[in-house]
Amino acid sequence: MQRADESQRNKSLDSGIAEMEELPVPQNIKISNITCDSFKICWDMDSRSKERITHYFIDLNKKENKNANKFKHKDVPTKLVAKAVPLPMTVRGHWFLSPRTEYTVAVQTASKQGDGDYAVSEWSEIIEFCTADYSTVHLTQLMEKAEVIAGRMLRFSVFYRNQHKEYFDHAREAQNNKMLLSVKDNSGSHGSPISGKLEGIFFSCNTEFNTGKPPQDSPYGRYRFQLPAEELFSPKTNLYFADFYCMYTAYHYVILVIAPKGSSGDEFCKQRLPALDIANNRFMTCSEDEDGRLVFHHAQDLILEVIYTDPVDLSLGTVAEISGHQLMSLSTVNAKKDPSCKTCNISVGR
Repeated sequence: MQRADESQRNKSLDSGIAEMEELPVPQNIKISNITCDSFKICWDMDSRSKERITHYFIDLNKKENKNANKFKHKDVPTKLVAKAVPLPMTVRGHWFLSPRTEYTVAVQTASKQGDGDYAVSEWSEIIEFCTADYSTVHLTQLMEKAEVIAGRMLRFSVFYRNQHKEYFDHAREAQNNKMLLSVKDNSGSHGSPISGKLEGIFFSCNTEFNTGKPPQDSPYGRYRFQLPAEELFSPKTNLYFADFYCMYTAYHYVILVIAPKGSSGDEFCKQRLPALDIANNRFMTCSEDEDGRLVFHHAQDLILEVIYTDPVDLSLGTVAEISGHQLMSLSTVNAKKDPSCKTCNISVGR
């Protein structure tokens, strides 16, 4: 913790705030019950003039904004004015709060005067905290928005992964012929609980509607590993919804996670992601036909990014060069979500 800079406290008369030193300064600030867009705050105060407190001023700043001026009563609404209520007090749904973001907070007590001005205490010490990821409630809201535009289901039979030739050579020579897991990057929604945490391998399953086959173009490399869909997706796996986003284009992406039942990836997802019925959902399904064979379908109007949470042996499929182009502009590596899109954003966070 650090003491708020005296020069930043700005309790000047020109802001309509008068100084009254005897108001108690908040001490030992504690933050609890942190979610992606809310937190509870409480503190200790000595009893002198406590009964005169009518309001609390809470100075909330993103941590990177270290040089912002302290509270000005008529300033932008990152500075909250709250009536004095029993502590702890909940700060919820404020537009300034985003998921997985570091903030600083300081508190001032105030007494509203008869002329509408405020007498205020000194600022408390500054403390830091970080908001949480999206909960399953928020992810379910995202999922419901994605379902609206998913479109009809198209048949598919293979998963595929494009990379450079060197990637597959390294898997053969240094990784015992296996593609190993890597940590999910920061693409997609800022509040996604899998970004920077879940380990897996990205695959695609989208097909071209006129051929029923994977497209020959790719943003990720000219070599494609392809394997039968049942090698990754079956009744032995669980399926989870992880994200819904776009990158300032008309294309919308949904991230799904396939996890072998009982695996470490499965346990991670069970605690954080909405589970999908593998045979009945709007994104990607695995069901049995009349002959007991597995049949697979994907949503036509979404680009699906599928994360598989176990290593995959190259002997399960084939590697070949694609005939199309490498469309780098469509890469989603560390891509930032468009926060203004009404189709794929929910009301909390960004």
